[in-house]
Amino acid sequence: MRKVIQTDQAPAAVGTYSQGIALEHMVFTSGQIPLDPSTGKLVSPDFEKQVEQVMQNLQGVLTAAGSSLNQVIKFTVFLTDLSNFAILNEVFSRYFNEDPPARSAVQVSALPLGVDVEIEAVGLIS
Repeated sequence: MRKVIQTDQAPAAVGTYSQGIALEHMVFTSGQIPLDPSTGKLVSPDFEKQVEQVMQNLQGVLTAAGSSLNQVIKFTVFLTDLSNFAILNEVFSRYFNEDPPARSAVQVSALPLGVDVEIEAVGLIS
């Protein structure tokens, strides 16, 4: 059964989409950007802080679905500048020090609201 995930622990959708969709034992998140869920504003111009906020937003959606960052099997990362790849890896290493999930990272020309990073996840629900 398909279940729409909605939580105040992640920013409200800025378009016609759900924060996530749970289906049986899996959850698919929409891309999360570095907005503070309580204010709807960009958390910081600092890329590292942006990635940290995105991870917190993803955790909020995953938790609402009965999952967590530790149950993610695949991340897709969109960056406006691939020169930030090393910083991305540094932040990810804080969350996944062994057996990290699969991940793709691609550079794009622009992201919603002019942010520098957007990440989506596919996870398991226990």
